[in-house]
Amino acid sequence: MKKYKLINHVDYWMDNTKQPNTVMLVEKSLHIPFDPDNTDYQQFKAQVLAGAELQDADGNVMTQEQADDFIKELP
Repeated sequence: MKKYKLINHVDYWMDNTKQPNTVMLVEKSLHIPFDPDNTDYQQFKAQVLAGAELQDADGNVMTQEQADDFIKELP
């Protein structure tokens, strides 16, 4: 089963808030931008909804419900 980890990006234009804007495929250290036109991004979303592990930026594993909710909010 694939494992993904969210990567936070500090948005200096928005009050220094940290928001995930990429995800890393852990096994390959492959960073995938949140871009709906990117096929790796589309595959990431489909695999998480199918049960792949998703970690938050601190490395905590999300429950399937948390992961599903997060994926559904993405573009």
